[in-house]
Formats: sequence, C-alpha cells, structure tokens
Amino acid sequence: MTIRSHVIDYKIIGDDMQAVEVELDPGETVIAEAGAMNYMEEGIVFEAKMGDGTEADQGMMGKLFGAGKRLLAGESLMITHFTNQGHGKQHVAFAAPYPGKIIPMNLGEMGGEVLVQRDGFLCAALGTKLNIAFTQKLGAGFFGGEGFVLQSLKGDGLAFVHACGAIIKRELRGETLRVDTGCLVAFTPGIDYSIQRAGNLKSMIFGGEGLFLTTLRGTGTVWMQSLPFSRLANRILEHAPQSGGNSAEQSGGMLGGIGRMFESE
Repeated sequence: MTIRSHVIDYKIIGDDMQAVEVELDPGETVIAEAGAMNYMEEGIVFEAKMGDGTEADQGMMGKLFGAGKRLLAGESLMITHFTNQGHGKQHVAFAAPYPGKIIPMNLGEMGGEVLVQRDGFLCAALGTKLNIAFTQKLGAGFFGGEGFVLQSLKGDGLAFVHACGAIIKRELRGETLRVDTGCLVAFTPGIDYSIQRAGNLKSMIFGGEGLFLTTLRGTGTVWMQSLPFSRLANRILEHAPQSGGNSAEQSGGMLGGIGRMFESE
C-alpha cells in the first residue's frame, strides 16, 4: 500500500552554510538524519526509530535489516521523527554537517524516486521511503566514488539532500555527461550510471582527474556539487602541520620554555 507523504512547508536559511526550516501543522511529522536538528519550537517532540514510518507493521527483524541497509548507505543506524503535537503551526530546522547547499526535491514531480550519493540525505516528509540501491555495474560500485551503494528516496512529498560547494543542475535529453566521480550528488532513475577510464594511461596517472570518470546517459535530471567534501578534506590534510607529538605535549613544552625564561631573569 502506498503511503502519501505529509505535506510540509519550508524555507532555506543562509547561503554557503545553509539550514532548512520546516513548518509542521498539528500532527505532521518530518524524518531526519540523526544529529541534523538545529532547533525546534515548543510543541514538537522527537523520537529515534529504526524505520522511516512507511512500514508501520514491520517486525523487529525487518527494522534491524533496514537499519543495516542504512549503515551500508553511509547513514546513521536510527532515523529521528519530529512530530508537531501542539495546537498551531510549529517549526523545526536542520543543517548539513559541512558547508554547502541544501537541495529541496519534490519527489512527486520527479517520478516518485531519486537516487542520492552516500550520506546525502538530510530530512524528508513522513511517508518518504528510504532504501538502498545497488549500482547496476560492479565497476561503478568499486570505482564510482560513491561506493557500491546509493540511496533511494521514494515518495510523493518533499525530501532534502545536502551537498558541498555550489550545486549544478543539468537536464539530460538522451545526452551523455561525464562527471568527476566525487561530484555526482543525485539523479533520477531514467539516467544510466556507469564508469569509464579517464583517457589513456598517461592521462589517468598524471591528469589529476583520477583513474575513472562517472558516465551518465539517458533522460532525466542530474545534480552535481562543485566541491566534493572528500576533495576539501584532502586539501586540508595536505596543508596541516606535520609536527611530531600530540597537542598536549606541544603545549607542555611551550609552557616549560616560558617558565625557564622567567627563571633566568
């Protein structure tokens, strides 16, 4: 039986470090990734659950299996349900764990499903089914940058996905688009997802674009991010100080040196 998603209103707050504020009528619920909540108004209660609420009669084994699939998709074990149990409209806000953009997606206008990168889900209206989607080709899974598992968001309501950097949205009409493996954020099911070598051997080794590129073909919508978080993290690590010892030892040595300076005066 198909469950209709709750109809929620929202607004995006901020520019490069965004949050989404969701407005809930009495009795409405939004589900979110654990730890994503920023603030909530009086009347809203939350509960961590093992399911997304689309299978209310699911047994314990089914819930454990679903939680295990979420771990494969790079998400937390539990999903938090936020429900407005007050008498008027109330608000709850969620934010991504790193700088970037939040993408609102109306699943009902996209054929009822969107495939999303690992750890890209932020929150959605109750009635949205969260699942995993194995890539059709092993090569895409092992070398595609997003791992063997993608997330599937199904429903007819609003879902929110977060990504790093600026968001680029492309509509494909039978064309082919090659993308850096880490830049792919989401795409609709009409897109075929595969992996190809990044040119000849010299280009693969010295081109700086990695060994493989994601190839997208078909008809549908593709969302990309200008700065994959993995690229940002690698650049930070490259420029981090490489001094030996931990911070406590370094602080102790610094304080000891200052003490000896005062003793010599």
